[in-house]
Amino acid sequence: MKELNSDRSAVTLAELVDAVRRHYDDGCFACGRANPSGLRIDDFQQISGGVAAGFIPGPHHRGTFGILHGGLAATALDEIMAWAGIILAGVLCVTANLELRFRRPVPVEQPLRLSAWLGDRSGRRLRMTGELATDAGPAVEASGLYVVAHQVADLLQT
Repeated sequence: MKELNSDRSAVTLAELVDAVRRHYDDGCFACGRANPSGLRIDDFQQISGGVAAGFIPGPHHRGTFGILHGGLAATALDEIMAWAGIILAGVLCVTANLELRFRRPVPVEQPLRLSAWLGDRSGRRLRMTGELATDAGPAVEASGLYVVAHQVADLLQT
């Protein structure tokens, strides 16, 4: 597994993801494995200039017949962009602004792929972009402004 560079000792991506999840009792609605009704976003990977992960929404995540609820698509994109801050910049950030563009319906009970990229950073502000894709291609695009709340290294030492 690829090692992540930081000012502390190098850790693998899987170790970083596990440490962050443990810090929050693995109960996050979006990525927590201990949340039975959550999205359970997982399989985090570094991709060319960004971060990717996947999930399979269940039937209880639908809005209308077989289609992922739009608010949950927003949640998934918000989550992958926050993880881009964690993985790419070593910071835990919170959402200041989130914009979405829905391109096509997103089916439930099928694998979905999330991707996010860190744009520019100015002090505590990070601009992010993200995409939710199905087998048919990009379905929802996102952009947002995120604000640094903590350094991941500091958070994990407590």
